Amino acid sequence: MSGEVVFNTGMVGYPESLTDSSYRGQILTLTYPLIGNYGVPGKDEEDNLLKYFESDKIQVQGLIVTNYSENYSHWNAKKSLSEWMREYSIPGIYGIDTRKLTKKLREKGTMLGKIIYNKENIKFEDPNKRNLVAEVSINEPLEYKRGLRRVIVIDCGVKNNIIRAFLKRDITVIRCPWDYNFLDEKADGIIISNGPGDPKKCKVTIENIRKTLSKTIPILGICLGSQILGLAAGADTYKLKYGHRSQNQPCVEVGTKRCYITTQNHGYSVDSDTLPVDWREWFYNNNDKTNEGIIHISKPFFGTQFHPEASPGPDDTEFLFDMFVRAME
Repeated sequence: MSGEVVFNTGMVGYPESLTDSSYRGQILTLTYPLIGNYGVPGKDEEDNLLKYFESDKIQVQGLIVTNYSENYSHWNAKKSLSEWMREYSIPGIYGIDTRKLTKKLREKGTMLGKIIYNKENIKFEDPNKRNLVAEVSINEPLEYKRGLRRVIVIDCGVKNNIIRAFLKRDITVIRCPWDYNFLDEKADGIIISNGPGDPKKCKVTIENIRKTLSKTIPILGICLGSQILGLAAGADTYKLKYGHRSQNQPCVEVGTKRCYITTQNHGYSVDSDTLPVDWREWFYNNNDKTNEGIIHISKPFFGTQFHPEASPGPDDTEFLFDMFVRAME
């Protein structure tokens, strides 16, 4: 298997991470030294969504760990990590010094890699040359009925927990394909979801959002969605050296200087220096000072590079959903 090699520093959360569509086309390295010890939960459903996963299948190209636990123990476990990966024909290797590999990625930046078995060599493949969003988005709109208020979620690879967050707030969710023309849909707000790859590949989504910016309907972009929002506003995006993929990224809110610990999974970012005059930087990363959020100075348009819905990771910033609901009201 070939893909882009990335690392995640989280201590727990491999079922959620492996099913996160933002990892599409990537070989995931987990730095925590023991993986598999709590197995994998069952496919229970709630509100027509898998309860313990972030999409309907494993999205990573492959998995690299240091120590794999053959024996698992957890009240909710139904199978081992190995059995689960075998169902989707996803390769995994252990016995690798993932700290050393991560150090190399930190020095050189994200790079292409491949997992080779029995010397059956394959070519390197750059997944960012594909439209990965088109691969992970749904084909037809879906509706999750709740209250009277309606929010459109543009599915660029949406995590289930984003949908759960709005259902929990008694809001009906209209989940649309990435290239769906939602301009005539009746809704109180628009969410541009997370997703994999280069945001500039989503030309149809960018153009639809650009048209929506002439209105005052609230818009929230999450991760890739924030980058799409920035591009629609007229800013530029660029590829980060190694991206942010962890559950402990410190993000500072401009103005208040309050720091939040956030969960993240993205390889691109908005260039703050290219934001138009009616937009400003909202959050920045306290490690490398890159952009972590944008906000319009007068209209209810905002986006964050980090994931307010977490899963896995801290939900310290879930209040942003409440802020968005107030804007809808």
